[in-house]
Amino acid sequence: MSELKWYVLKAISGQENKVKNYIETEIKRLGFEQYVTQVVIPMEKVIQIRNGKKVPKERPYYPGYLMIEADLMGEIPHVIKNIPGVISFLSLTKGGDPVPMRKSEVNRMLGRMDELSEFASDVEIPYVVGENVKVIDGPFNGFNGTVEKILEDKKKIEVSVLIFGRKTPMELSYMQVEKV
Repeated sequence: MSELKWYVLKAISGQENKVKNYIETEIKRLGFEQYVTQVVIPMEKVIQIRNGKKVPKERPYYPGYLMIEADLMGEIPHVIKNIPGVISFLSLTKGGDPVPMRKSEVNRMLGRMDELSEFASDVEIPYVVGENVKVIDGPFNGFNGTVEKILEDKKKIEVSVLIFGRKTPMELSYMQVEKV
């Protein structure tokens, strides 16, 4: 009875989806479905702001890596390594045997995928210090201001707004301002 384990594949960054499709197609073509059962690209959802709109976008959580559930018997590793875009299996030594992931790592990764797709965690801050913005939400709606600081950890920005001729700094979330 063969054993399925999860392995990590290094691939050319930006070609993860292509590589996944190649692997799946090749495995089917060779009739090896029982040896390679899943190819997964852990994705995360991020929110990007385009033209003032929030656009959810998925991107690989570990660019350049795929997870593959396989029984690496016989020529399977060879077949996979020869797929365009695949660099190598993750191994302890260069060119060494592929190292299976531990159960806990697999669960964490797959669990993490569920978590990540549940809510877009990382909002990429689309603003830079010194940029002019307009407040579009809250009591100062309609006021213009300048981005003074980007508070990465809080996912907020500090904007100084001219109120009655005085610059007043205030903390706002990205969603409360737009580019002028």
